[in-house]
Amino acid sequence: MAEKTKSVLLPVVAAAVFAGLGRMVLQKVRADRRARESNVAGPLDAKTRAWISEVVRTPRQ
Repeated sequence: MAEKTKSVLLPVVAAAVFAGLGRMVLQKVRADRRARESNVAGPLDAKTRAWISEVVRTPRQ
C-alpha cells in the first residue's frame, strides 16, 4: 500500500504565525516597560489638569 504523505506546510505556517505573535508580544512588553521608566509626559500643573478634565467631561456635539 502507498503511504500517505503528510504536508509540512501547515506546521511551518503555524510555527511562523506563533513566532510572529510572540515577537509582537515581546515588543509590546518592552515598549510598555520603556514608557513606564521614562516619564515623558512629566508632572502636570493644576491648570493643565483642570483643562484636561473639562475637555474629557464635555460631551461632543
